[in-house]
Amino acid sequence: MLYAWLGFPLAPIATFIYVGFSALNLLVLFITKRYTFFTTTQLVFIILNPIMAHVAIGGFIDSSGIILSAILSPLGALLFTNYRTARIYFFLFVADVVLAGVWDWQHLDQQPRLPKEVRTISFVSNMLIICLVVYLLIEDTLKKKEQAQQQLQKSLDHLQATQAQLVQREKMASLGELTAGIAHEIQNPLNFVNNFAEVSAELLDELEEEQQKPQRDASLEAELLADVQQNLHKISQHGQRAGSIVRAMLEHSRSSTGERQPTDLNALADEYLRLAYHGLRAKDKLFNATLALDLAPDLPLVLGAGADLGRVLLNLFNNAFYAVHQRQQAGEPDYAPTVGVATRAVGNRVEVRVHDNGAGIPANIQAKIFQPFFTTKPTGEGTGLGLSLTHDIIVNGHGGTLTVESQVGVGTTFAITLPGT
Repeated sequence: MLYAWLGFPLAPIATFIYVGFSALNLLVLFITKRYTFFTTTQLVFIILNPIMAHVAIGGFIDSSGIILSAILSPLGALLFTNYRTARIYFFLFVADVVLAGVWDWQHLDQQPRLPKEVRTISFVSNMLIICLVVYLLIEDTLKKKEQAQQQLQKSLDHLQATQAQLVQREKMASLGELTAGIAHEIQNPLNFVNNFAEVSAELLDELEEEQQKPQRDASLEAELLADVQQNLHKISQHGQRAGSIVRAMLEHSRSSTGERQPTDLNALADEYLRLAYHGLRAKDKLFNATLALDLAPDLPLVLGAGADLGRVLLNLFNNAFYAVHQRQQAGEPDYAPTVGVATRAVGNRVEVRVHDNGAGIPANIQAKIFQPFFTTKPTGEGTGLGLSLTHDIIVNGHGGTLTVESQVGVGTTFAITLPGT
């Protein structure tokens, strides 16, 4: 109405057309519930409305910043649609401004007819509105970005916690499979301890009787004392053996601290090979296999986490015994299950090779065996995490390599290489 009072009778018409169209568009939205149609038509009319006002008022000079209000169309598209749609409206805005300028150049006398105050207020008010919309758009974008980062961090924390739980479950599952084997391994040294303790008690009784005789035999007493001393040494030796087994299992069950220290791979390989073997024999007492150890006597120590490396060997041995056991149960004539481990120094690195003469792994499966949750075992017999965790411990945790060589009907060999100390 202000523009009409100042001599621009067409200006209110353009405004009323825009208001009427917006009201009609809202009514259509209410009836049809088609929000996309409402948004598209409204944004298009935002592009056209400044052109109408531009022509009604008299060009860029008198319409001042009104033509710039068309920028609200691409900004609104960014807020309510997506950046691809907003890009289309931005190009329409550019075309809007160019066409308005060409129309000015061809048809209008570029002399201002509005008072200076009105033109200034119009320009400032339009700029303030545009800047406010830009600010709200940027603020909304930053809020969404912050929310997305927070959600991503929560997802990452949840994923790490889930991964830690899966790792611990896999460790406890492998330890549970070895319970019988551990009991067997501990029973042997305990039997020795009991036997030597009983013999030592008998020797001490004999020594006491000898000491009570009127005529004591010094040589016999010395011999009895030497036998007792030798038995005590054996008791200590086998007690330490039982203690080492318990410590190894406790270390295996704990969460790894990742602390590196010089580690004897020969000792780990020998220990876990026997535990895995007796663990399977506890489930199937008829199962027997040849254990082939080829451990280099001068093997250098490796700098690593003993619990993690023990877990790696245990998993490989379990898989090897599972493979030969499955092949044996298939009833193949003259089949002799064999699982072995060999160590050697290769330059400044140490190599451990775990081999079996099981059924072998088909070539199309070998590329997948290190993938998480991939397993060739029947449902319920494997988690699909063993080899994945093994690969992660060797490659990412210790800077080594883990490869597989297999031939169907011949067997499988897993080769580990680790940096020496």
